[in-house]
Amino acid sequence: MIQLTRLNDDLFTLNACMIEQIQSLPDTTITLINGKKIVVKESELEVIQLTTAFYKQIGLAPFIEKAGDSDE
Repeated sequence: MIQLTRLNDDLFTLNACMIEQIQSLPDTTITLINGKKIVVKESELEVIQLTTAFYKQIGLAPFIEKAGDSDE
């Protein structure tokens, strides 16, 4: 789970495993796997860093890094 901030300054916690896509449009827009979109104050890079840290915390990081390898 990662903590993010909506544009109205409300804090919320998001299950990072539900993230399908992150875009800067120019506001950071997160699209979830169910199609819901959430706009947050954090930058795209911050969301990626928080998500990566969460994956490491729960032991998913090696699988994510392996899936991202282009050499295979």
